[in-house]
Amino acid sequence: MRRREFLGLAGGLAGATLTAGLPMRATAQVRNWPERPVKFIIPYAPGGGSDLIGRPWAEKLSQAFGQQFIIENRSGAGGMIGTEAASKAAPDGYTFLMSPSATLTVLPHLRKTPYDPNSFLPVARIGDFVSGFSLHPAVGPKTFKEMVDYAKANPGKLSYGSAGLGTATHLRLEMLKYRAGIDILHVPYRGSADALNDLLPNTVQMMNEINNIPHVKAGKLHLLNINHSTRHPEFPDVPTLTELGYPNSDVPLWYAIMGPAGTPKEIIDKLNAKCLEIAKTEDMQARLKAISAALPVQTPAEILAYRDADSARNAEVIKAANIKLE
Repeated sequence: MRRREFLGLAGGLAGATLTAGLPMRATAQVRNWPERPVKFIIPYAPGGGSDLIGRPWAEKLSQAFGQQFIIENRSGAGGMIGTEAASKAAPDGYTFLMSPSATLTVLPHLRKTPYDPNSFLPVARIGDFVSGFSLHPAVGPKTFKEMVDYAKANPGKLSYGSAGLGTATHLRLEMLKYRAGIDILHVPYRGSADALNDLLPNTVQMMNEINNIPHVKAGKLHLLNINHSTRHPEFPDVPTLTELGYPNSDVPLWYAIMGPAGTPKEIIDKLNAKCLEIAKTEDMQARLKAISAALPVQTPAEILAYRDADSARNAEVIKAANIKLE
């Protein structure tokens, strides 16, 4: 064999050997994941609901895997900046989006987003904030039905404070108006804290936020319903919307871990399994219960189906109410 042919054959064999080794190395990287810190991008400023739910998870996952899971708050543009960053991250299992559902199931129906909401891969559903419509006692009604009857008899007299135009709490009001056929004035604020400051002195009469709950316990507000699939353990006598005759009328505020498109399924399944394991612990259940959050247990396929149904429901109410972001 001539020298040139021998060298060509040797080079080809070496290249084939190296190429054959790539899948094995990739498999080992997936199997050994995580081998370095994992980042969760929260697309909102520190101190909000995303942090309240997200940080206990980062702590528990760090302990479970023996590797740091780090929260990175990247706020701006109603959550779009951080969500876009997560969508463009390398799909290697070391960057995930940790966000409320609104960035994927509400915003895309209100404006053009710099990311495809359907490209994210569901990893774990990590908590739902549980609240309900709260009404100031001075109005009179003490039950959901009494509130609806009052609103029908007094169109436009009740006012409702939300955390802002196009937020989940705004959509909850629009869903109520849509399903019950009532007229309630929407008053958008720059956040739920500002709205609550006007609810307590009866400047606005209604809200649907988790920061209402302590004031319900103190007797300052009436809790009319529960926005969740089951009743709140601390308010066992307060019915859900479904029990009140309004099935599929909730606009849930749920949080999830999502991976950028292309994230290996093996990593997603590994992280989901660990989250399901942590979700069953008394400590995690107690920590989320303390902030009025429920802890659903779902596989990635179940999360995907839930996300699609939630998105379709939001699109319906946004169209019906003609909600637009100026």
